[in-house]
Amino acid sequence: MSSAAVLLFAAAMASGAVAQTPDFDAARISNDIKVLSDDSFEGRGIATPAEQKVIDYLSQQYAAAGFAPGGENGGWTQAVGLNRFTVSNVSGQIKVGDWTQTLAQGQQATITTRLPSDGVDLRGKPLVFVGYGTNAPERGWNDFKTDVRGKVIVVLVNDADFEDPSLNTFGGEAMTYYGRWTYKYEEAARQGAAGVLIVHETRPASYGWTTVANSWSVPQFDIVRQNPSAERVPMEAWIQRDVAVEMFRHAGLDFEQEKVKARSRDFQPVELKGATIDAKFDVKTDQITTHNVLAKLEGTTHPNETILYTGHWDHIGMGEPDANGDRIFNGAVDNASGTAGLLELARQWAKGPKPERTIVMISFTGEESGLLGSEFYAANPLYPLETTVAGFNLDASSVLGRMSKLGVTGYGQSELDERVIALAAAQGRGFEGDAGAGAGIYFRSDHFPLAKRGVPMGYLSSTGDYVDEPIAPRLAAAADYRANRYHQAADEWEPTWDYRGMIQDLEVVFDAGQALANSRDWPQWKAGSEFGPARTVSDAQRK
Repeated sequence: MSSAAVLLFAAAMASGAVAQTPDFDAARISNDIKVLSDDSFEGRGIATPAEQKVIDYLSQQYAAAGFAPGGENGGWTQAVGLNRFTVSNVSGQIKVGDWTQTLAQGQQATITTRLPSDGVDLRGKPLVFVGYGTNAPERGWNDFKTDVRGKVIVVLVNDADFEDPSLNTFGGEAMTYYGRWTYKYEEAARQGAAGVLIVHETRPASYGWTTVANSWSVPQFDIVRQNPSAERVPMEAWIQRDVAVEMFRHAGLDFEQEKVKARSRDFQPVELKGATIDAKFDVKTDQITTHNVLAKLEGTTHPNETILYTGHWDHIGMGEPDANGDRIFNGAVDNASGTAGLLELARQWAKGPKPERTIVMISFTGEESGLLGSEFYAANPLYPLETTVAGFNLDASSVLGRMSKLGVTGYGQSELDERVIALAAAQGRGFEGDAGAGAGIYFRSDHFPLAKRGVPMGYLSSTGDYVDEPIAPRLAAAADYRANRYHQAADEWEPTWDYRGMIQDLEVVFDAGQALANSRDWPQWKAGSEFGPARTVSDAQRK
């Protein structure tokens, strides 16, 4: 932060206009999570009967808090048009010589598409291993040194620095966008591939196979595209690591050795000798409309300048029954907790002095389908991005108690860092820069479509060590969530949750927002951020 910005921030924090001390209520937060993750909401699937229940609940709560409708045509929503893809009758197999491996949906593989059609029929398609599937000319890197048009490519998850951060070609430990599954599929389409097999490995993916199976065995969504065949491949698939190892072995290759080769710029794609894939499935493609929910508290002096608070209301909906027969993915932590945080923030904002700038709450749709609601909003903003001051995103909040540090995802990108770190320090907390960088967390939530268009966005969460006894049960609950609840039917509300850590995070984003809302400050991107140039284009519109 520049010295001038520090002085502006300190002055805003000290002014009477931002003297309000928030009084966040754990019982209200808990009740909102309980309601939104109740079985009656059927996992908050988008474009289902449950969606209207979510819209009704959120709009009622925002109105009761004192916010006005912030959506289109004076209403609470923004319509988001999507294609929905439902696959059925999935069959697949890999052949290498006389070895055949069946690909059962959700077991050895997940097979789907986001390309409009009636069905996909790939027969005898050759398989080509293209390492991490990266084409990064600015880094002198190209894994596509052969023609893969009409072929099915096999790629590794994450990017080339994951196994050996010392290479520092792709940011060391911090995943770049090249490591995200979304990029793998996008680049495959640009290269003309017929399909993609991403090899699932738990550490580089940062989640287990169950998460993949649950997320990809339900209908998939995408924004409506002018030329979808240029941006989507016919088959998007994941395969289990053990399947890949055996496939490589029967093709005369060692999977681990090929992974090592893939970490180099000199890597050469490898056509798996004698290996082919057959995949066939029916596709029902239809267009649906889902909705972002928006609420606003209009500013008194600069109403056309906005500060955003965002989080996604959707979850996976309903899928195949788990071992307990439960098929409702309630999504209590992910992301009823963040949605409840937005409601509680609205209550605090509305009961205090009106801010000089406008506060906008956005509950996004379609995050679980690839950040689609936030991508749609960022491409079709209801409040100009040029005069959006900054924003704070809430996703999967801390419900297990206070922690010693504030995690700042995307640390080093913008001047918001110093603001939130100073506020956490006043709470007696340290900070961890870019928590979750190795898992690419910065690219996995709704702040990202806004950030890549130049809006400074904070994405914060509690991290570090638990500070309140008893410690052991909290650690056990956190481990259980990662292993058995994340994107699974067991992500359900618990009456014993401790919201003190979540409330500390809410205090930070509330206080940081107050300082911005009652000042003429415009946070800047730091030198070297790839998002700075997008913001610079509109500098003249911010006075």
